[in-house]
This record gives sequence, structure tokens and C-alpha cells, in this order.
Amino acid sequence: MPRENVETLCQKAQMALAQGEYEAARQIYLQALGLKSDSPDVHYGLATVCFLLNDLTSASFHFKEVTRLDPLRAAAHINLGAVYNRMDMLDEAIPVLRRGIQIDHGRAEGYYNLGIVYRRKGQPELAIQAYREAVRINPKMADAHYNLGNLYMEKENYQLALVHYREAADQRPNWEKAQHGLKQCEAMVRRSQPAAPAPSPAAVTAAVEAPKEAPLDPERVVDPERHAPLLNPLHKSTVDADAQGRELLKIMEQEIEPAIKELSTCLLYPDSSSNEVGRCLEKFDAAISAMKNAQAQLKQAMERVQKLGDQLLRG
Repeated sequence: MPRENVETLCQKAQMALAQGEYEAARQIYLQALGLKSDSPDVHYGLATVCFLLNDLTSASFHFKEVTRLDPLRAAAHINLGAVYNRMDMLDEAIPVLRRGIQIDHGRAEGYYNLGIVYRRKGQPELAIQAYREAVRINPKMADAHYNLGNLYMEKENYQLALVHYREAADQRPNWEKAQHGLKQCEAMVRRSQPAAPAPSPAAVTAAVEAPKEAPLDPERVVDPERHAPLLNPLHKSTVDADAQGRELLKIMEQEIEPAIKELSTCLLYPDSSSNEVGRCLEKFDAAISAMKNAQAQLKQAMERVQKLGDQLLRG
């Protein structure tokens, strides 16, 4: 009977792995490793099987061998970081996760595992930055949304927590933890809303005696001659509101998003120089200020449109 080669053995191991026969898959990969000890693919498969068998020491060894034999394989660095997370080797996890992200910026799982490290190290702000980057890359990553919900709950930012709990529950509808977090958050939102004060007797009397405005009639016929004094400024205000909306969108796309991404990168790598972090913060603050100004101008423009529209419908 001819001796099986490495490729055949790897195929058999993958078949065993797919069938849930993890120990059988490990033994087959070990045979392949005996034929080719410097194969990064064999080490990667063996590391994966060991991880599934909860043999974390062996998994870390073989993932580390992959990073040595194939230094540009981002998945090996990130998986090694995930194993270090499970082994409570948090300081060892950070550099290998960063290396994996550096090789492939599109690896959401790299940022996700970095978020786990930072949260366990008691650095919630860095954890939030990492998780936010993970959901930016993969908006359907339910676990990252759930962890963001937890972090925002701890910071008593219930509105943001609600957003991420809902997203986690939407992505995984039968996930009890997400549903529980969502219910808790909704209760905190209701509790944090101040109760409306009871109206004073004078206010009640004034409301009863105040003349009632005529109801709006959207179907009324507009007379161009009669309503010209309102139509012209209404048109101008509508055009202005449209321009303000476009300006706000432009700021969001061209200033806010790049500033957030740059600041996120600085915060994810604490060894960056303080000057670099300071520059990113200044850029972020300037973008936020520009956005707030644009929002205020848009609000004013919309209020003018609303006021003129009401006058036209009642006139």
C-alpha cells in the first residue's frame, strides 16, 4: 500500500474535523507533521484542532509555529492572540493581535479580541474603541455589539447601550443574553427619564381659555398671488435647508469618519507618541465642532421651513 502524502493526510484530517472527530483529526495531522515538520498549513490545522480540544498550550505552540514559518499569515497571529486570551496571557496577546491587524486591517476578529484584552485589563475606553472598529468592519458581529452594550451600560450611557443590545438581538434573535441585556437597558432608560411635572392650576386655566388654532389643511388650494409673500421665502428656506443638510452629510463623510478612524488607531496603540495622540484629538474635536455647527444651522433652517409652511396652510 503506497504511503500517504501530506496533502492526502490533511484532506483526511479536515474530513474528520468536519465530522466532529477532533482527536482523530489531531492524530492524522500529527502523521502529516511527521512527514513535513515545516509545513505552516499542517501546524495551522493542528493548532485549530488542539484549540477545539481545549488543549490551549499545544494550540498556542502550533499557531506560534505558523507565525514563524509564514509571518504574513494574519489569521495565525489573531488566533494566537485569541488563544492567549483564553490562557489569561493578556500582555502576550496584545502584540500578536496588533501584528495580525497590521497585516490585515480588515480582520474584525482581531479588533474583537483586542477589545476582550483591554476590557479584562481594566481599560474600557480602549475596549470600546476596539469593539467599535470590529462592528465597523463587520456590522453583523453580534458578540461585539453585545460587549459594547455591556460597556456602555457600565458607563451609564443607556442610549448607546440600547443601540448595541438591539443590534445584537437582531443579529441573533434567540440569544438569551442579548435579550436579557436589552430588557435591562430598556428598564434603565425608562427609569432615567424624568417624570413630567404636574401642570399648575393657572396653566390649566390658561390652556382652557386660550383660543384654539385652526387645524392644518394640507389639501387647501394655494393661490399664487395671495400667498406669494409666503411662497417665495418658503422656497428660499427649503433650498437653504437642503444645502445645510448636504453640508452636514459632507462633514460626516469627509471629516468625522476619517477623524474617528485616525483617533481609533491612535488609541488602539498606546505606545504611539503623545504628540500624535494629541494631534488626533485636536482633529477629532475640530470635526465634532464643525458637525455641531452644521447641525445647529440645519435645525434653524428646518424651523424656518416649518414656521412658513404652517403659516401657508393656515393663511
